[in-house]
Amino acid sequence: MSTLAAQTYLTPAEYIDVERKAVTKSEYLSGQIIAMSGASNAHNIITMNTANQLYNQLVDRDCLVYASDMRVRVQAPVFYFYPDIIVVSGEPRFEDDVFDTLLNPTVVIEVLSPSTAAYDRREKFTRYQQIASLKEYILISQNRIHLEHHLRQENQWSATEFQKLEDVVPVTSIECELLLRHIYRRVTFSN
Repeated sequence: MSTLAAQTYLTPAEYIDVERKAVTKSEYLSGQIIAMSGASNAHNIITMNTANQLYNQLVDRDCLVYASDMRVRVQAPVFYFYPDIIVVSGEPRFEDDVFDTLLNPTVVIEVLSPSTAAYDRREKFTRYQQIASLKEYILISQNRIHLEHHLRQENQWSATEFQKLEDVVPVTSIECELLLRHIYRRVTFSN
């Protein structure tokens, strides 16, 4: 999704109070509010195709798949993000009894747009790495066939890229796989 910085500073508690009443979503970067705009057709198709693949593989297991609207909190300093897809292995932990801010994602997936790619690769990934439960971070391009898979092994992250429709991405922490031909099903790339 595209983002636009708003010049507002709020505490984490103020942000949560405002965000829960808001019509649109905003992310929170240690006091700075980042308004989120709508997603493209390709972005929406890729998000749903990917979430559907994961859901179908996890339906009878102790995992939950969230798409687009579940907020994730990163501690010290405080950041709040809305990943495109989240998988939680085991029981989800939430910030409070409203159950709209997740603390323990296992897999986070972002669908990249031209306006968010650098932000998702750098700022978000740096912050997501602070979450102890996070084992895999996946970035999917909406403009071409390209997926970046980041896997945590102990305290190190390794990266692998996939660029062919025939590729199969192992999502090892939840014992699943993603087929690029399914991720990109019915996606049309503009020239």
